Parts: sequence; C-alpha cells; structure tokens
Amino acid sequence: MKRNKSSHEVTIKDVAKEAGVSYSTVSRVVNNKSYVNPDTRERVLQAMVRLGYQVNLHARSLAGGQSNVIGLLVVDLTTQYMGEIINGIDDVLAAHQYELMLYTTHRRKAKESAYVHMMARGLADGLLISLPREPEAYLKSLRQKGFPYVIIDHRTEEPSDRFVSADNHQGGYEATKHLIELGHRRIGIVTGWTDMVSAQDRLAGYQAALAEAGILFSEELLYEGDFSQPGGFRGGSYLLDLAEPPTAVFASNDISAMGVIEAIRAQGLQVPHDISVVGFDDIPTAALLNPQLTTMRQPLQEMGRSATQMLLDMLKNPETMPESIIFPTELIVRESTAPPQPSG
Repeated sequence: MKRNKSSHEVTIKDVAKEAGVSYSTVSRVVNNKSYVNPDTRERVLQAMVRLGYQVNLHARSLAGGQSNVIGLLVVDLTTQYMGEIINGIDDVLAAHQYELMLYTTHRRKAKESAYVHMMARGLADGLLISLPREPEAYLKSLRQKGFPYVIIDHRTEEPSDRFVSADNHQGGYEATKHLIELGHRRIGIVTGWTDMVSAQDRLAGYQAALAEAGILFSEELLYEGDFSQPGGFRGGSYLLDLAEPPTAVFASNDISAMGVIEAIRAQGLQVPHDISVVGFDDIPTAALLNPQLTTMRQPLQEMGRSATQMLLDMLKNPETMPESIIFPTELIVRESTAPPQPSG
C-alpha cells in the first residue's frame, strides 16, 4: 500500500481502510468507547502504527487537550494477582473521573510495541505498565517522548523512573527463614522467570536466608519456573524425583505453589506432613486451599492504588521529583508448613 501522507494528515478514515473496519470501529478504539473485539482492536492499532496516525486530542476532548484515559499494559488477565492490582487501580481512577484503557499482550512483543507506541501518541494521558519481563525497550521510547508512566512490580535502575513494588528480596528471605526455623535444611525453590527482577530478588532472598543459617545453596534444589500452575507442577515433580528430595519448597508465587502441591499429591505424599510449601502473593485462593497456604503477602490492591495516584500526580505536576514505593511483605502462616518428619 502506498503511504505518501505525513503523519498529521492521516485520518480515521485512512486507518479504517487500512484495518478493513468501519469508521465507527476506529472511532471507538480511539475514544475508548463501547466494546471492541480484542482482535479487531489489535488490527486497528497496528494500522495506526503503520500509517503514523496521531490522535487529535483537541478534537476528542475539551478538557485541556486531555483524554482522561489512563492506559494499563498487562501480560494477561488470567491470574488473581493481576485482578487484585486492577481493583486498586480502578478505585483511584473512578474517584478522579478517569477511564481505564486496558491492553493484554500475552507476551507478544509486536503487540506490546504497538500498544505502547499508540498510547504515547495520544490514546491515553499516561501509562501504567505491568510487563515485568524486559520492558526496557519500551521504557526508553517513553522516556525520549517525555510520556508519563509508572511501573508496577518491577524495579529499574533508571533515576527518572517511577515504580511501585513489594520488597521481593525481603519476602524471599522471610519465606525461607520461616522454613529454616521450623527445622528444614533441604529447601527447594521453584522460581519465576529468572529474567524478571521480582523473581531474581525472591531467589536472592532465599539464598540470603540459607547463607545466614549456614546452609549451602544447591543448584539441584532450584527449578526455574514461569509463575504458572503447570510450571509449579513440573518444578515440584523435578524436586521430588531427586535422589534426596527436599523437605520443603518455596514457590515464587501462590499459583506455582498450587502446582507444587498438586505434584506432591500425585506422588502419594501429603502437605505438610511429608513436604512443606510456602507461596508468595497471598491471592484470595490461598486461604481457600486444603491445606490453607502459608505465603508471603504483598499488598496488591495498595500497589495498584499507589501507582495510579503517583501517575495522576505526575499529570497534575509534570515537574514532580521521581519517586518509588517499595512495600513490605508479610508472612502469613497457615496450614501448609510444619516441622520436617524425623529421618529414618
């Protein structure tokens, strides 16, 4: 397709033709009004990127050129973890008469790039990012544009970045220390993706607790998971198949802990009689499991609220100094941990 218009000349009609949809569909995407099928929305966004479409903020809103829309970029919506964060975000946006424009990427780089590109071009006033794996490419582009954003559950070393997170290192340390204090010495860990800062920090906390107790870290007791229940099952199965299985497992989130428990039961063993399990997050389901899950609580709703308020404060005062918030975690002891059984 020949594209000889400069970006400011591209119209909604051009985008509609390029995407193969109606004018009204493109308008609904631009204005975040009414439901649009996710696949159709993606086609429209990709067409906007290809054509270099720029959102006309003044034509869309009389509120000083603002859209009164905040974008949220997430991997998916399948976990209670994300649902809790979104509840906190929605609380603050509703109180300030802002709308939420939510995009799920399913870890597809092309979608992530397109969504970030378009929101920074005017689809939203600011962006909340919960894409913990390698977001640096997008953050660099946003910094160059001066577009306001706040990162959730990901720590960066860039001084200008604003992020909200839990103290993942302390959480990993406390979870492991709890197991050590119960008498466990051989403690397995099922991590999340190890290219994620939160997973790295939880692993480092685990290692710090072992070192403090004089327990040597063993690579064979580490399984790199993916924060999913199937990943937890695979990790639990791997650990149980070792010549000397662990007496306890620290899973880097509650969902993978559920998979670990499933693997333990599949081998005819019981939690915590045979093996203790600790999770991380304290999602609502953690207290409903049998046995109820011992876990590290991070204040997910409060993290969502704080990140959103931080972003709105940035919009109100763009010169505000960068800041970050790191929330403490809390050990919630329930029924899935106990002292190890005497050997022999």
